Amino acid sequence: MTIPTPTTSGVQLLEVAPELAGQRIDNFLRTQLKGVPKTLIYRILRKGEVRVNKGRIKPEYKLQAGDIIRLPPLRLAERDEPAPLAQGLLERLEAAIVYEDKALIVLNKPAGIAVHGGSGLNYGVIEAFRQMRPDAKELELVHRLDRDTSGLLMIAKKRSMLRHLHEALRGDGVDKRYMALVRGHWATAKKRVNAPLQKSNLRSGERMVEVSEEGKEALTLFRVLRRFGEFATLVEAKPVTGRTHQIRVHSQYAGHCIAGDSKYGDDDFSREIRELGGKRLFLHAYALVVPLPDGGELKLEAPVDAAWAHTLERLSV
Repeated sequence: MTIPTPTTSGVQLLEVAPELAGQRIDNFLRTQLKGVPKTLIYRILRKGEVRVNKGRIKPEYKLQAGDIIRLPPLRLAERDEPAPLAQGLLERLEAAIVYEDKALIVLNKPAGIAVHGGSGLNYGVIEAFRQMRPDAKELELVHRLDRDTSGLLMIAKKRSMLRHLHEALRGDGVDKRYMALVRGHWATAKKRVNAPLQKSNLRSGERMVEVSEEGKEALTLFRVLRRFGEFATLVEAKPVTGRTHQIRVHSQYAGHCIAGDSKYGDDDFSREIRELGGKRLFLHAYALVVPLPDGGELKLEAPVDAAWAHTLERLSV
């Protein structure tokens, strides 16, 4: 087997076309720079070697039409095929699809699978689907779920659908509902948690979110679905805003942390749930209503996994 000889590109200037506006620059570069390892893309972004309109930007910068991106010289491999992912993972994700048409895929993402590669992961859901749907050249995540959160995740197959759904998300046109198993007795009257959230990074580099007056406005609506004595409550959570870790932090702030939450949870409560077979984060995006471009509406629900269902059965005894 011959190993492809790397080549080096010179400085490149890329202009952002109008139809590509709104993308995060890291996603844009991963799509445009075939054959460049993702680790290299994130490294040049982190070091400030990528400039937009002659200025430094962050990996989450959203591109605007006409932006001029300057790239440093990059070492390129001659072959740009991604490393093949395990067939078992691809089959598992294929089986998780609950809806697909020519412009949109919606799957019931299993807990424990990241939505995209990075942070030490070589792959995620989006990389897997790009391998599974090679003819769909414009596949992009519409939104994100935490790695340990399961449930309904949207992937756009066309840029027009991505723009449509991003606009709907900004305008409260998308209704997303989650189920969460939380510690203790959640009062029926406690229906709103309105507390601003702010991101912070620990010395280890781990991202945490906390309630802070200096944070961004965040509102979650809660509804009790089922009680398990004073020990635990199954609640529905509807995030009106879409902040990072919003439901997890708002549940903790309300005094009812989510089972299996290693960042914001209660170790003793999570251990008791784990002893019942619940070895996961008990947060699941179970219901979704989205407006379609033709004026119709898509309504979907996704069942919980066997570990979740079995744990609730044992709690009921």
